[in-house]
Amino acid sequence: MERIERDSLGEKAVPAEAYYGIQTVRALENYPISGWRPFPELIRAMVRIKKCAARVNAELGLVEESIARAIIAAADDVLAGRFEDQFVVDVFNSGAGVSFHMNVNEVLANRANEILGGRRGEYSPVHPNDHVNRGQSTNDVMPTAMRLATLEVARPLLERVEELARALRRKGEAFHDVVKAGRTHLQDAVPVRLGQEFHAYAHIVEGHARRLRQAVEELRILGIGGTAVGTGLNAHPAFRFRVIEELKRETGEELIPAEDLMAAMQSMAPFVAVSGAMKSFALDLIKICDDLRLMASGPLAGLAEIELPALQPGSSIMPGKVNPVMPEMLTMVCFQVIGNDMTIALAAAHGEFELNVMMPVIAFDLLLSAKLLTNALRVFTEKAVVGIHAHAERCRYYAES
Repeated sequence: MERIERDSLGEKAVPAEAYYGIQTVRALENYPISGWRPFPELIRAMVRIKKCAARVNAELGLVEESIARAIIAAADDVLAGRFEDQFVVDVFNSGAGVSFHMNVNEVLANRANEILGGRRGEYSPVHPNDHVNRGQSTNDVMPTAMRLATLEVARPLLERVEELARALRRKGEAFHDVVKAGRTHLQDAVPVRLGQEFHAYAHIVEGHARRLRQAVEELRILGIGGTAVGTGLNAHPAFRFRVIEELKRETGEELIPAEDLMAAMQSMAPFVAVSGAMKSFALDLIKICDDLRLMASGPLAGLAEIELPALQPGSSIMPGKVNPVMPEMLTMVCFQVIGNDMTIALAAAHGEFELNVMMPVIAFDLLLSAKLLTNALRVFTEKAVVGIHAHAERCRYYAES
């Protein structure tokens, strides 16, 4: 079953049961690229903006109270986990995320109309542009949603980073009395304690936690209310300040208005900084993983200074072989994070004039990096670091040789 919807370009058939509308259908036809959809955190962030905007627009007398209540109820439905299958636009879509933004506007409008007794696709009394998007533009909503989504994923990431640091420091204490050969240039050097090496790893990770936290702080500065080009055209002068107050209550985050709305829209520097902090962390994680793999090499023809937990058979042809799978996994994740950072850097550089149209790929890769690191650090800490065992006699043998 289908329904017919119309826009400025003509007519399109839309699945009758869909909460999205004609602009989303056009995006589905235009962008059959990756099959990847935006992360739920970005959807939730945008929906929260719409919810808060509806409340403020009603308070300012710009949207009828009944319409605002319906939009808020529709937003709450989405935030409760309903309609996830309705956000269908590919992550590689129209510049600045217009198609994704309209996907959200259409879903909320159709659900709000349904709540008010209307039918999907009629957009009366609630219209996706006139009501859901009142006082807003893709150009200020998208970077604001990206900031809120990144704040959301940063919390569990920082927790995992700090857990890793604590686990490494505990190993440093446990290995305090284990003396081994130090190595520089991959050649023998003066003796060190294995505990000193692990304390150094912990200190390195703690430094990255601090730098990542500092980078994330700038994401609290929001440019919502700038509308199309950062001038605030068609937005009530009080709109942006009141929406940010509502977003603070909605998210529990400390948020502040941008001093310069145009700058907040044009520059992707805050996202580059967060990505750069993750890339820098990834580089040191690779170094730590390489050290662990070398120290665990063997068991007979390698260094065999430490033993990593045996998690799975390591070969289809050599019985009994066990590989350092957790450091290998984390290293590959770090490669991906480094590649994502390059994409983000290139996309950030292409913000011509009043808008960076490459925001969709910045959002996807930034959230992907954070989520990959969060998941990888958890299992690396739990399944590798916590269970590391030192071969004290082997270490002493090298130190005394």
